[in-house]
Amino acid sequence: MTDGANFIDGRWVPAVSGATFERRNPADPAEIVGVFPASAATDVSAAVDALDKAAPEWAATSPERRAAILESAAAQLESRAALLIAELVSEEGKTTAEATMEVSRTPANLRFYAGEATRTTGVTYPVAGSNLVFTLREPVGIVGAITPWNFPLNIPSRKIGPALAAGNPVLFKPSELTPLMGQRLVEALLDGGLPPNAIALVQGDGVAGAAVAADPRVAAVTFTGSTQVGRLIHRQVGPERRVQLEMGGKNPVVVAEDADLDAAAALILKGAFGLSGQACTGTSRVIVLDSIHDALLERVVAKTETLRVGPGAQSGVDMGPLASAAQVEKFLGYVRAGIDEGATLCCGGTADGDAGYFVRPAVFADTQPTMRIIREEVFGPLVAFQRAASLEDAVDLVNATEFGLSAAIVTRDLTAATHFAHNARSGLVKINQPTTGMAMNAPFGGYKSSSTQTFKEQAGGSMMEFYTLEKTVYLNPAV
Repeated sequence: MTDGANFIDGRWVPAVSGATFERRNPADPAEIVGVFPASAATDVSAAVDALDKAAPEWAATSPERRAAILESAAAQLESRAALLIAELVSEEGKTTAEATMEVSRTPANLRFYAGEATRTTGVTYPVAGSNLVFTLREPVGIVGAITPWNFPLNIPSRKIGPALAAGNPVLFKPSELTPLMGQRLVEALLDGGLPPNAIALVQGDGVAGAAVAADPRVAAVTFTGSTQVGRLIHRQVGPERRVQLEMGGKNPVVVAEDADLDAAAALILKGAFGLSGQACTGTSRVIVLDSIHDALLERVVAKTETLRVGPGAQSGVDMGPLASAAQVEKFLGYVRAGIDEGATLCCGGTADGDAGYFVRPAVFADTQPTMRIIREEVFGPLVAFQRAASLEDAVDLVNATEFGLSAAIVTRDLTAATHFAHNARSGLVKINQPTTGMAMNAPFGGYKSSSTQTFKEQAGGSMMEFYTLEKTVYLNPAV
């Protein structure tokens, strides 16, 4: 068991109130992973006080030094990989294979952003005479990073990495379901040489998160989580400060008549039930042309019924537990809603076992567009089939949602694929790939209620714009 702490003003400290909370293993709730500070607004304010004082020094640190620190932190994470994998499995519930992928991806992210420290440049504009007009990129200020539990190392590294690379101090508030992974990431950064006053870690629930977003000295807030919470943060931040939101999804896979149905079924299962269905880009809808609907449904149900559910540390497990008892209740609630509204539950949809937050993945058919399992984000291992009369009908169903994060099509027809890419109202379009998974050097973000859209997370040509201010300088060499 870990005794957790906040990291404020260069010291590991408890919450001012002394309040704590426990995090338990979702595969075995009798096992306490750790006890952590239950922070409140006073803890957040103390963290911001310290970061505010330290901001000028970190901003003045050379880009080369910032890059070297991120490189060193990446090496620290790699040296601890075995321990991190085991702790991630215990704390979040991932399978060992899923945890291994995340633990290996996180240092690669830090190395990628290390390069951005020396690549963030301004622009020179041609003007008449001997005058010079150019832009400078400067740190935006304190960055508040509020992160979810489903990728508790990977997603924070995609926010903290570029923030530090640009010269910003960071106030980090991880999910209360994965506080240990948040602490481990900060430890690696500090052991990699990050100045102690360039980062603060505040543990706790939504009370702490709301305080991060509300403090006017936090110049930019980057958040990944539910659309409901994202909208609250957006209202708190207001127009004077920056906000970057990556929120919910209701991600479809369209299966065309020419698709290999076995390959399509495998892609659907990977996208729908990987990470126990707890990914913002996870597949939740399957939109199938009438002529192949029944044959594909039969394959998906057969494959789903063979999935092995169990503790992530066990070999051969395909799907670990859900992250919490609340996630189980939410999942079972959507199963009940699907049945009550007239959909057909083809398999799964039940709690599994006497201990741990295990469920059997659910497949629904005979759905209607008005049903909750079609309209709302379940964030669990539930996938719902929809019938389409044509490709145009399928695209209309894809877009008939408030969300627009990821959408995929399975087809051998290049014309159909390009038509889909142009017409799906989604920030990510996957062709013959699961809705999940992305390249670290490509832009990530959604349309509609899946994102603020003004700033994309992860990569791309405009990635560092969120973490920097652009200043235009007019220089006259002589008066």
